[in-house]
Amino acid sequence: MYKDLNTSLRTLMTPGPVEAEPRVLRAMCTPILGQFDPEFTAIMNETMAMIRAVFQTENHWAFPIDGTSRAGIEAVLGSIIEPGDKVLVPIYGRFGQLLTEIAERYGANVSNIETVWGQVFSPQTVIEEIKKAKPKIVAMVHGETSTGCMQPLREIGEACRELNILFVVDAVATIGGTAVKVDEWKIDAAIGGTQKCLSVPAGMAPITFNSRVEALLLERKKIERGLAEPNQCQDNQPRIIRSNYFDLSQLMDYWSPARLNHHTEATSMLYALREGLRIVLEEGLEQRFNRHALHEQALMQGLLAMGLKIYGNQEYKLPVVTSVLIPEGIDGEAVRTMLLGDFGIEIASSFGPLKGKIWRIGTMGYSCRKKNILHVLGALESVLIRHGAQINIGRAVQAALDIYDHHKRN
Repeated sequence: MYKDLNTSLRTLMTPGPVEAEPRVLRAMCTPILGQFDPEFTAIMNETMAMIRAVFQTENHWAFPIDGTSRAGIEAVLGSIIEPGDKVLVPIYGRFGQLLTEIAERYGANVSNIETVWGQVFSPQTVIEEIKKAKPKIVAMVHGETSTGCMQPLREIGEACRELNILFVVDAVATIGGTAVKVDEWKIDAAIGGTQKCLSVPAGMAPITFNSRVEALLLERKKIERGLAEPNQCQDNQPRIIRSNYFDLSQLMDYWSPARLNHHTEATSMLYALREGLRIVLEEGLEQRFNRHALHEQALMQGLLAMGLKIYGNQEYKLPVVTSVLIPEGIDGEAVRTMLLGDFGIEIASSFGPLKGKIWRIGTMGYSCRKKNILHVLGALESVLIRHGAQINIGRAVQAALDIYDHHKRN
């Protein structure tokens, strides 16, 4: 009734998912071990150490949540938010809205400030709002893939620490592609993703959190286990962590030397994550960040040479996503369809107010390489010609090659 699974080969140039590293896919074929086998628990320990290195932190707690990136966000927010807590979420794109929705579902009293999509916040604007709102938690997106912008975090983290406010950062799009300095930026909890710059299939969310978050989790854990009085929150609800699966206090036991059973670990996904992290560290963080910046520059110069315009505030551009204004009179979805059908290339549209106005081209992880950049530029030029766009013909690939030649010479 059903044919063998035989998917098409694609060049994935979206902001996620991206092409998985071949070595990661091979690692997923590694034989299954029991989750309490000493050989497997050693792999768990190695993975935790590598997560710390990639997040640039000395935090004791660094482990993956089994589930996609959103699972990691929900595990962190759901474990530290108590009903009635004040949470501030500055929104500059789609994923700030997601942080808001998740926080509200866990009973938070959420306040927002918003800016035009394609811009970021002045850190001082956020700090002034923090002082006015006096939240327990500030939750922000580091790299907003819906717009292609990246928010500066250092000053905001410093202000949160001075005011004893927890600072939670969604680093899903940035981890492994550009610097995420958890300790230096005074981030209390950070969430990453596998399906973007780590070039691992979606299915795990590496997280890290510090002793400030740990203290809150341990307090709630005592209440959960009846070891402390179940103090009531503002809405008269007990302060236990509502989710079982996403309860970080239980997951801490699972990832500690005690190895207390919580769930059956996603064995093959852990193999994949370990290999993806190992590859990142083998390349070296700075070298990897520089590689992403090089290919971003080549892509941008090619697009500009073609006569296209880059969307958003370029001073705060996300290095791993380039947003391109769709030329007037061109059907953006028809272009994407032809790119996929005739060239096997996938680029992305966008959300909300930017839907139909921009394309988003990802240069992430294994997808971020010279062959892909030249392929997408040549293909996009050809498709735009077929759609009657007024562009500069024959310049895009040459402009990108100029960037690569200059890099070689220097």
